[in-house]
Amino acid sequence: MIIQMEGISKSFSGNQVLKEVAFSLEKGEIHALMGENGAGKSTMMKILTGIYARDSGTVEVKGKQVVYKGPKDAERDGIAVIHQELNILPELTVAENLYLGNEQTVGKTAWLKTKEMNRKTEETLRDLGLHVKATERAGNLSVGKQQMIEIAKALMTNADVIIMDEPTAALTDREIQTLFKTIRGLQEKGVSFIYISHRMEEIFSLCDRITVLRDGQYVGVKNIPETSFDEIVSMMVGRQLGGRFPELTNEPGDVKLEVKGLTRMGEFKDISFAVKSGEILGISGLMGAGRSEVVETLFGYRKAESGQILINGKEVQISSPIEAIRNGLGLITEDRKTKGLITDFSIRENISLANLKSISTNGWIAKKKESALFENLIKRLRVVCSSPEQQAKSLSGGNQQKVVIAKWLGTSPSILILDEPTRGVDVGAKKEIYTIMKELAEQGVAIIMVSSELPEVIGMSSRVMVMFEGQMKTILDRNELSEEHIMHYATGGDKHVG
Repeated sequence: MIIQMEGISKSFSGNQVLKEVAFSLEKGEIHALMGENGAGKSTMMKILTGIYARDSGTVEVKGKQVVYKGPKDAERDGIAVIHQELNILPELTVAENLYLGNEQTVGKTAWLKTKEMNRKTEETLRDLGLHVKATERAGNLSVGKQQMIEIAKALMTNADVIIMDEPTAALTDREIQTLFKTIRGLQEKGVSFIYISHRMEEIFSLCDRITVLRDGQYVGVKNIPETSFDEIVSMMVGRQLGGRFPELTNEPGDVKLEVKGLTRMGEFKDISFAVKSGEILGISGLMGAGRSEVVETLFGYRKAESGQILINGKEVQISSPIEAIRNGLGLITEDRKTKGLITDFSIRENISLANLKSISTNGWIAKKKESALFENLIKRLRVVCSSPEQQAKSLSGGNQQKVVIAKWLGTSPSILILDEPTRGVDVGAKKEIYTIMKELAEQGVAIIMVSSELPEVIGMSSRVMVMFEGQMKTILDRNELSEEHIMHYATGGDKHVG
């Protein structure tokens, strides 16, 4: 056994987040760690790597009991971590991010082997299917590409154990398959993986065993061939959830939003589509297809060079998010950390910022209105928090995502854009978000959903627009939806193939 954790307990300010938890990892094993947001998965891994000190219990690595003082101690023992929240420094180049803290120098001098590091960077990223220049500023890259850089950084450490916390959240199917191929290749060489993900398909495709936590307690461990999706979900949430996706039964109404010839050179060209009230239009495509760029342009975050946007048949000019909000749009961004939240602000402040008009009287915030809004939205989305004043950055990734969704629901948008709405969200919360989307559609809200998860796109869309290299390839009706069909167009296939 390469890692053995027994009786691990941990409390923060009297709140017990782990109680007598156990976990084991064998050499050359890919072991999934699963549980709802707040179940204690990340806390457990932070104890393993020395970020948190455990209150009780033992940790053995390679047969020896250890008490790491920090991540560097764990790294020296061959344990690398890919965190859920990106740690990219945007002003540095791709290569500088990859080698940060492990720079290659000429002998004992301070001179960097820049050319060699750049060459090795591009070679490593090519193996992961990512073709970017080592000298490119990391902040210019999409979230998905930044995630691949984080993965590459961990893979370059020659670790014996690699902990992956939601590594595929920003990746498309093609990048995921490339990553899985890399993981399996390392597994054959004896590298072990602790794999944290809410994507059940990935777990059953990649992993050997699953350990489940619920409310900070150990529930059990299962061998993949001996369990099922439903059993794992039941272990995670302690209840039956029913079908993964709610049935979409409402009939869409009149066209709410129409886009004609929208173009932003270098990102997308001649995008045209319409969304009806009560409809969920999915947008699918590979990384770099221009999906996020299109919806950010609709919201005024980017400026279109040509094209028209019509709401209720009337052309509108949207050159800023403020104008988008005034026109009834809401946008849940794919990058909650930098675009969706002010992480140093409290949950209350984040929700209130998007709803100042509805909770203010004569320019002053009405505390009763603010409290009522907060309580309603937090309860509706089941955000796990200690108080309205808890800082957003202290929440789990899934609960941060719920706060982003909550603040936009408070604005009562008539057009809601969701870019990767369930990224990093557990299976129970996903079902809640899907149910809210269904309810909003039934209330007449026009919804646009960008997602890299094909089951999600198929399960939650009335129609799907497929993009390829910045262009709209086709729009598929619900009865045409299948993973094979979508991927055919997403990879540039002929529009008229049946």
